[in-house]
Amino acid sequence: MTALFGATFLELCGLFMYGPLLLFTLKERGLSTSTIGLFSAAQWLGMVLATPFTALWVRRLGARRALLTSAAVPFVAFTLMNLSEQIAVWAVLYLLAGMAGALRWIVAESMVSELAPAERRGRIIGLFSTMVGLTFVVGPALLAALTTAGIAPQWIRWSATALIGLALFLSWRVPTLHSHQQHHGERIGLLGILDAVRAAPVVMVAGLVGGFFEAGLASVLPLYGLAIGLGAAAAALLVSVSGIGSSLMMVPIGVLVDRWGPARVWRVCAVVNLLATLLLPWVGQLGALAWVIALLWGAAGGGLYTVAMVDIGSRHRGVALVSATSVLVMSYTFGGMMAPALGGAALQWSPQWGFPALLVTWAAVGTWVLFRPSPARPPRHPARSATSD
Repeated sequence: MTALFGATFLELCGLFMYGPLLLFTLKERGLSTSTIGLFSAAQWLGMVLATPFTALWVRRLGARRALLTSAAVPFVAFTLMNLSEQIAVWAVLYLLAGMAGALRWIVAESMVSELAPAERRGRIIGLFSTMVGLTFVVGPALLAALTTAGIAPQWIRWSATALIGLALFLSWRVPTLHSHQQHHGERIGLLGILDAVRAAPVVMVAGLVGGFFEAGLASVLPLYGLAIGLGAAAAALLVSVSGIGSSLMMVPIGVLVDRWGPARVWRVCAVVNLLATLLLPWVGQLGALAWVIALLWGAAGGGLYTVAMVDIGSRHRGVALVSATSVLVMSYTFGGMMAPALGGAALQWSPQWGFPALLVTWAAVGTWVLFRPSPARPPRHPARSATSD
């Protein structure tokens, strides 16, 4: 477990160093902002393309070898990018790194869920979520520190690549899970994802709402801050406040799941998220509310995702767990994509009422679904329990 945490931390820190620096490099080469945006989207495109087929790769390789592959591909890709000057080559390699990123994301979360003892699964997954959140701070902070120290960009890229190489080394110490290599009749690929959705549609709803309010609104909060009269620096800090809420609350939420079970904590997170959103129309009269709302969005949105991880970890093993995690990742990503797309349009239409109306509707529908009595249906081919060595 320690090796899995350490490897994931190092790889993500390296990625969050390399990604922004790469975009700065493209800007210095004279590329337009729109072109740079498309280049950055290549990584996300890779993740979208790979996510539905993660279970297939795990079935063929086993969880440990899939994890090693997900660490080796970005290490090789970024090494080749460091040795090349061709932007087209960079784009292809960045796409491949994104595909490996989806594999890493899903396999790492699945293995944490499976390796964690049942009575402490919530707090361990909460700790893992907190660790992932810290990489969003540590990676860019390392980049800023090295840049301030006058280190040349090419050496910073090699430093980020070295962190990913260390992650690959640590990944060798992660144990093999036999449950991922055994076949119990469960379907994989798109059919396996469909089975996972049918077994627990509430997981998809939790991912949609969590992704919308935790990840997606991060790109809209600065615009909202400007719309309500905050300065540029203060508006940007709303994102940091949301991140603080997400990082600090995941372990307490995990502890509550261990004590109360997923259903009650899901509902608490959904209600907190809805109540925070209902405060939006009064931000104009009391500006400090914006900070409280951002903090609660980060905590509740991240909590919905964390509780979903615990829930599927308690109900699935092996490849079925990978498929269920894929559903969660896909729904979270979709929710994160919808927030800036819809939120930007609502802000342009009416910051005071249109934007709150959109968010209240999204939060209310999610809360209604999470409160409905909808017992999970068994998957089409339930996975039997298996042990790890």
